[in-house]
Amino acid sequence: MTTASSSASFPVLSFAAVRERLIAREETALLDVREEDPFAQEHPLWAANLPLSRIEIEAWRRIPRRDTLVVLYGEHGGTDLAPLAARTLAALGYTHVHLLEGGLEGWRRAGGELFRDVNVPSKSFGELVEHERHTPSLSAPEVKAMVESKANVVVLDARRFDEYQTMSIPSATSVPGAELVLRVRELAPDPATQVIVNCAGRTRSIIGTQSLVNAGIPNPVAALRNGTIGWKLAGQVLDHGAARQAPAAVSDAHRAQAQADARRVADAAGVRRIALDAVQTLEAPGRTVYRFDVRTPEEYAAGHLSGFASAPGGQLVQETDHQVPVRGARIVLADDDGVRASMSASWLAQMGWEVYVSDAVPSVADFTETAAPAPAYPPVDPVVPEISPAELTALLEQGDTALIDVTTSANYVKRHIPGAWYAIRAQLANAIDAVVPASPHYVLTCGSSLLARYAAADLRTLLDARGKKDVEVLVLAGGNTAWFAAGLQAETGETRLATPRTDRYRRPYEGTDAPAEAMQAYLDWEFGLVAQLGRDGTHHFHVI
Repeated sequence: MTTASSSASFPVLSFAAVRERLIAREETALLDVREEDPFAQEHPLWAANLPLSRIEIEAWRRIPRRDTLVVLYGEHGGTDLAPLAARTLAALGYTHVHLLEGGLEGWRRAGGELFRDVNVPSKSFGELVEHERHTPSLSAPEVKAMVESKANVVVLDARRFDEYQTMSIPSATSVPGAELVLRVRELAPDPATQVIVNCAGRTRSIIGTQSLVNAGIPNPVAALRNGTIGWKLAGQVLDHGAARQAPAAVSDAHRAQAQADARRVADAAGVRRIALDAVQTLEAPGRTVYRFDVRTPEEYAAGHLSGFASAPGGQLVQETDHQVPVRGARIVLADDDGVRASMSASWLAQMGWEVYVSDAVPSVADFTETAAPAPAYPPVDPVVPEISPAELTALLEQGDTALIDVTTSANYVKRHIPGAWYAIRAQLANAIDAVVPASPHYVLTCGSSLLARYAAADLRTLLDARGKKDVEVLVLAGGNTAWFAAGLQAETGETRLATPRTDRYRRPYEGTDAPAEAMQAYLDWEFGLVAQLGRDGTHHFHVI
């Protein structure tokens, strides 16, 4: 993150120009550089959240082509973060960086539609799917009655396994979205069995249910209307800590049927096919290509194709704005069964993406990589000296050291070094005034100290500009991980917040303590998304 005194200027793009690019499907990365919570309050449909605090950590991975046309906005707390973000991106090698004319307020004044929450493209698409296909659903009381009467029914939870374990429908089995078509026949071999698909709210329930309908399984299928939110609003009790998962093995007959079904659905959606050794030809000048392995994280870790990142298919469809922030980019999906990639691709194609799947299922011999692609990070300038956990212990005992933790606020609350202050990196100028303004020593940390090194460089520059060149700035070597690995003490809770916890938006459907009013408001918002899509007019969604 470069300093505010940098003199580089950047061209401006108007709302009309950005909208024209989105409609024409020209590659565009429209980036909101605020933290996630203010981003979630309102943003354009195709804006992706890339906080200023994390640009060096995420930009090269999420926006791989340095000549991508980038448009930035990010007013927050009376400060326009976009120019600083633009200078940072330029320093990272991005050559086509623009500012959004008038920022978010300019978008609003020009008549641009603004959306609330996160993963809005996927959620609004899910609502459109239900609206156009009349995806079948059953209410929470109806499903509860079926489960309690031991009817011929199976409940399949389409979320990530960790979400399922937090809270689930009694008797439900975890089958993350992309796994449904591949594994449903193992769980419901009797075609008379009623299949219920649920998630926390609506989107993954709808997409999962419609996946099974599109694939043509013989069973009756329905979404649990409004997911676990609907279950709780009906006054019904959820399970916690469940561990039921679909069988790992799939019979040859079931696999062959799923392959045929998935191929048919993908073809109908307009998914393109390409040979694996020809994927590099997609990287034409001016074209961004994302490669994803849509199998489970465990399968990916055991062996994957070179150059492919892990993105389980159901979550990829749910979080496309995060995984693929360049609208108009090309996407290539891979699996080892010919089902999960095709089904995931069928949804991405309906969402207006140019998406490819291998024209032949890769063989086991192709999955030779066992490590994820090594991330690249820019050098830190200025380089700040490190301090060991033992040395930090001695400094803290002196009582004149300010320890600042720039990890995520959720991780800070869960566990942090005693005495540490939580701060958002982009707000360090305000944070140090709240911490110990006169401290002769500052130590920066986070989970691994990767982000802390950049934050420490920012702090060094900030203190120098304030005439405090004699103040020492250090980084905890190995970060919080090294501290706790050494068996040192921990503290929990919101003990010292130097900045508000705006780095993450609290979803109304997560956890077990969301107020009923917030859950109902969330559902009401989802119901209105189809109308918002119509007013926005940039989505290119088509439902088969």
